[in-house]
Amino acid sequence: MKKLTNTEEHVMRILWDLGKAFVKDIIARYPLPKPPYNTISSVVRILEKKGFVSHHTYGNTYQYFPKVSREDYKKFYMKDALKNYFGDSVQNLVSFFAREEDIDIQELQTLIEQIKKEKTDKDG
Repeated sequence: MKKLTNTEEHVMRILWDLGKAFVKDIIARYPLPKPPYNTISSVVRILEKKGFVSHHTYGNTYQYFPKVSREDYKKFYMKDALKNYFGDSVQNLVSFFAREEDIDIQELQTLIEQIKKEKTDKDG
């Protein structure tokens, strides 16, 4: 899986929300000024070449749908960020957010409890 450009990711977020869409449906979700039809059509075709999107054909029209789930891309994206920006250390990641986002002790305690619960649930 490859990291998406900002524009590709924006189109994917729209497709994930809609489930399936024609190019005109994707453009309708953009704020003003709307991008040109050809631009979004090109982005969708690039996403298809990258394996993120597929389509159903209806005459001369294509209805696109995601092949990669939002969850799978989120996992890939976060693992990539963890590796490239935090030295593959979750501790460095949490420490960064604790410093930069001014997370208080109660939020950190809640996070620790969530992690413990998920680990317990996962391990059986």
